[in-house]
Amino acid sequence: MKKGYVDDIEARTLENTDFRRVLYTGAHLQLVVMTLQPGEEIGTEVHPDIDQFFRIEEGEATLLIDGAKHVLEHDDIAIVPAGAQHNVLNEGEAPLKLYTLYGPPEHKDGTVHATKAIADEQHEADHFDGKTTE
Repeated sequence: MKKGYVDDIEARTLENTDFRRVLYTGAHLQLVVMTLQPGEEIGTEVHPDIDQFFRIEEGEATLLIDGAKHVLEHDDIAIVPAGAQHNVLNEGEAPLKLYTLYGPPEHKDGTVHATKAIADEQHEADHFDGKTTE
């Protein structure tokens, strides 16, 4: 019997201090919380076969989707379709707290990157390997 994932996502997002922390990985969807420090960005990327949802819980994000610029604040969401070049930047003076859903998963289950530097260093090794949370 599967348990799924049930939690207070706002609290989990706000308490997170890691650049990236995978909370749950299903066969078709993955939940990740992120904190970007001032001046930090996820980095320009394209997921050819993955749709991605973002929700901002705290701070202000600049989201670029195929060159279009969007400013997102608390409670704002965005969906980046598969194949779109995108980046999330924290151009503010406070940490940016957000969560994201990947469909299908992007990272290995249980991945934790304390910093952006670690995420960049481990990028190739941390791609989803087919193993789910349960």
